[in-house]
Amino acid sequence: MSEEIGTGLTIAEKLSGLIVILIGVTTIYFTYTSPPSGYVEPFAGIFLVAGLALIAVGVILVLARAE
Repeated sequence: MSEEIGTGLTIAEKLSGLIVILIGVTTIYFTYTSPPSGYVEPFAGIFLVAGLALIAVGVILVLARAE
């Protein structure tokens, strides 16, 4: 019975990792393609770093081996 729970948690971990990667890629994409404005442009670097961090966390979640 514990094997079924472990399998479900592994699938949930991989799925949540893919969702986090998708959110990170979307954040970076919209940061690059948004029209520049005087108020938002200085904060573009923060969103790029946050997007890259989300992608890194997602990759770790996808590659992690649950035991």
